[in-house]
Amino acid sequence: MEFAVIKTGGKQYKVSEGGLVSIEKIKGEYKKGDKVSFDKVLLVDDGKDTTIGTPYITGAKVEAEIVLIGRARKILVVKYKQKSRYLRRNGHRQPFFKVKILSIA
Repeated sequence: MEFAVIKTGGKQYKVSEGGLVSIEKIKGEYKKGDKVSFDKVLLVDDGKDTTIGTPYITGAKVEAEIVLIGRARKILVVKYKQKSRYLRRNGHRQPFFKVKILSIA
């Protein structure tokens, strides 16, 4: 089973062909069905030999297609100071892309 480790949005993801991965939103105008390409490939393993980049593998690419654009569940951000009647509540929903990995090259 072939897999790769890519870096996007300040995080690293282990991906394999046909797999679905939820990644951080990418800057720019994207819509459902768009193809995206990741060139920051840190590692590629094809079952027999492993290639490790320093820090990235030159010429390696991972192609993907955007399946879903959404926002995660709401988290509550609370600021509180005791005995001073200070309480601030704020909600936040992190945007994400769900992508399907098409090919690792």
